[in-house]
Amino acid sequence: MRILIASLLLMVLGGCMKVSDMAEGSREHLRDAGILDHSDIRRASPWRLQPDSFIYIAQGHFNPVGNTQPRPNLLAEQAFNGFVEYFPRLRRAAAPLGLEEAMAEARSFGAHYLLYTRFAVADDRIGTWEEWDDQRDASRFGFDTGNIQLMLLETNTHYMVDTAHIRTRSGLLTSYDTKPQELLGPPFKDYARRLLGVGR
Repeated sequence: MRILIASLLLMVLGGCMKVSDMAEGSREHLRDAGILDHSDIRRASPWRLQPDSFIYIAQGHFNPVGNTQPRPNLLAEQAFNGFVEYFPRLRRAAAPLGLEEAMAEARSFGAHYLLYTRFAVADDRIGTWEEWDDQRDASRFGFDTGNIQLMLLETNTHYMVDTAHIRTRSGLLTSYDTKPQELLGPPFKDYARRLLGVGR
């Protein structure tokens, strides 16, 4: 009898939701609860781009506030990796640039848009024994966090079509031996999807 009831329950649940949807829902709940890595994107505009838009990606010179120094041009690299699946016409700057320099380069390549990124804040908390040996400060235990600022500008008019803030936080199960910059891949991919109108 128990097997019959369990089978009926599985059939009912299976008819309501696909297994992949259940898995994605579970991941979302675990992120919100702080078990897995979490990111939050706040956009100022619902602007959407055409899939064939040519986007030039650059990063500013600004070093993030906090106790970590990511390698130069990390944001441009991560943004490029996140966008390349959704926008086939991409180019990124080889090194950090000022905004006017980045705009001039974007226009010289014939790009429609400039995605200009800046790592505002990064906090690399103690997550390994080596880091504990270096810092010996119990108040430094915790989750890695970061805050990225984005500007999306039209190259012809210099009009800012969107600004966004991405906040990242490592999770309880994923915080060991990670750095704030390692949390950037998924939110950049999510932002690219939103610009196409296929994300949340």
